[in-house]
Amino acid sequence: MSSDERVEQPRLAPQLTDLAAACGVATTFTDWQGETTTVPRSTVEAVLTAMGLDVSTPASVEASLAEVRQRAWRRVLPPVVVTREGRAHHVPVHVPHGDPVEVVVELEGGDGWAPLRQVDRWVDPLRVDGRLTGRATFEVPDDLPLGWHVLRARTPGGEAECPVVVTPDVLELPPALQSGRSWGYQAQLYSVRSSRSWGVGDLADLAELSALAAGQGAGWLLVNPLAAAQPVPPMEPSPYLPTTRRFVNPLYLRVEDVREVAYLPAAERARLERLAERVRPADTDPGEIDRDAAWAAKREALELVHAAGRTPAREAAFRRYAAAEEPGLTGFAAWCALAERHGLPTAEWPEQVRDLEAARASGALDELAERIDFHRWLQWQCDEQLREAQDAATAPGTGPGIVHDLAVGVHPDGADVWSLGDALAHGVTVGAPPDAFNQQGQDWSQPPWRPDRLADLAYRPFRDMVRTILRHAGGLRVDHVLGLFRLWWIPQGAPPSQGTYVTFDHEALIGILALEAQRAGAVLVGEDLGTVEPWVRDYLAERGILGSAVLWFEYDGSSPRAPEDYRELALASVTVHDLPPTAGYLAQEHVALRDRLGLLTQPVETERARDRAEQERILGLVRERGLLAEDAGEQETVEALHRYLALSPSLMVGVSLVDAVGDRRTQNQPGTSDEYPNWRMPLTGPDGQVVLLDELPANPRAQSLARAVDEAVRTGVPAAGDPPPPAG
Repeated sequence: MSSDERVEQPRLAPQLTDLAAACGVATTFTDWQGETTTVPRSTVEAVLTAMGLDVSTPASVEASLAEVRQRAWRRVLPPVVVTREGRAHHVPVHVPHGDPVEVVVELEGGDGWAPLRQVDRWVDPLRVDGRLTGRATFEVPDDLPLGWHVLRARTPGGEAECPVVVTPDVLELPPALQSGRSWGYQAQLYSVRSSRSWGVGDLADLAELSALAAGQGAGWLLVNPLAAAQPVPPMEPSPYLPTTRRFVNPLYLRVEDVREVAYLPAAERARLERLAERVRPADTDPGEIDRDAAWAAKREALELVHAAGRTPAREAAFRRYAAAEEPGLTGFAAWCALAERHGLPTAEWPEQVRDLEAARASGALDELAERIDFHRWLQWQCDEQLREAQDAATAPGTGPGIVHDLAVGVHPDGADVWSLGDALAHGVTVGAPPDAFNQQGQDWSQPPWRPDRLADLAYRPFRDMVRTILRHAGGLRVDHVLGLFRLWWIPQGAPPSQGTYVTFDHEALIGILALEAQRAGAVLVGEDLGTVEPWVRDYLAERGILGSAVLWFEYDGSSPRAPEDYRELALASVTVHDLPPTAGYLAQEHVALRDRLGLLTQPVETERARDRAEQERILGLVRERGLLAEDAGEQETVEALHRYLALSPSLMVGVSLVDAVGDRRTQNQPGTSDEYPNWRMPLTGPDGQVVLLDELPANPRAQSLARAVDEAVRTGVPAAGDPPPPAG
């Protein structure tokens, strides 16, 4: 919409504006054209309603504003205090005016306690619910160790407590990255199959690929989100739309690697092998990956193994794992069991199981106890196989090992929405506002965290999710890391253009993320591509979190950025999963695909010419460095682009596995759902035939690219101020 076509929105009532501001809801924003845009009143009201506030009348808006302003005064202590190591922090404490109060901090694990010093800061008392309430201010000292501690306030009326979370001021890099740069592979695990896979790449394949990468000098392997999808068909193919972000999709289990398989009677072993033979022919099929067929075979096999039982020691280990994953594990397992019984969507489930609390109260969890136990057991097996994969990745000592990926959100009809209650907002989804690439905006169909409820819950659902993912990981990539600062909320039924921004407490979310990463010895990478306010990237760097740099997108104004000017705290790569593999990109297959799907806004000839000009700007710079001959072929060009990228100071240099084998097909075409088989493409070579994991060690193209990148990263970057090598 051009500026002269804009419809001027009516001014919001002052009290509605004040309520929105108090809740972090934007009433205006700057759009992609630099214009200040007023958010429609209907959007503001819908977003506030999703936060549990009544805004149906002017009187209810006034009452909600009073309620929000008095929330803190109704609590003796805040729901949570998040601070940084080495920094003092002031905490408000509310008691009946004139009452004495003592505040102490108890260290994590009960390892000692200490009184807090009251700060001389007068705040006028406030009448709350007919009672005059005073505010005292106490100082959390700057020498508390990292961790989840407890504040306790003692008053004549009783005792209150809240967590105090001390987070790293700067996240420490893993030792391998402290000593220098590291390169690694980026792969979509489901697409990487071996001769022993059951039609889908699995955790045993992950261990094999990690060991292979380490043997080539790679220090890490970044994989797509492994989070769980639906346990019933059709299984959602997108790893970025999971039913939960905390637990793992058991589709990735290697059945034969479950320890109890070795003790099955011969007849049951034979049955298991027949199930494997049913889906193994798919491993060499270059067509779309069939998750439903693979899961049907695996589920039947895993049910057989689960029914065989465990030794007392193994049973005890399972129970220890399950206890450590509560709260959360039982809720997820119960949702899976109910989905199997009633199908999906959950809106069609009986009223007595519409959410976790109702299901628990109705006795449904007791009725489904055996099936819930099966789904809990599946997660234990995933945990064991993830540990084995990480052990294989780190055994050579070349780097942090497996780097997992955290999706922006979850499926609107998934386990988290069902089990986490009002921690997730209802009636809204997240997406992106209109921009130059999508002038209608984007709706990702995912419900967001409610920032107020997340704080009320002391960020424990967020912490538990991160802690579970990092237990067997060397790093975590956070997709759309800007979502920890603000998200674009869209009322259900409204177009994406009719949304607004809602801010989150990024200091708390980033701090907790960094704390859990430091405890796990993991590196954090924020996907900060696109339009990002400079202060956000500065803040992430200040906290020790790497950003993302993609060769084709790195520009300084209108000119491609020289590799020496890339950020040091970054994961740099030639391509990403939303683009074709580099061979396909050079051949403009993305333009041809968008043309076939009707996604182009300009004639295909115009789009090809523009794309070719942009490619030539980069390729010309590569030639100037003497890295690429004019008559170079496709493979030589791919290697030259990676050598060029390695001139950057970025700590992590990524190589897409598809580039290593010469694959050309796109994994994901943004702007499509059923129009293109997103997230279903197996790993194939230039001839379109499947490349099995077994074949990778002897694949000459993969070996050549690995040698080129390893040598380029190990030889280092030209010192600042040194002239680039001459062309030719």
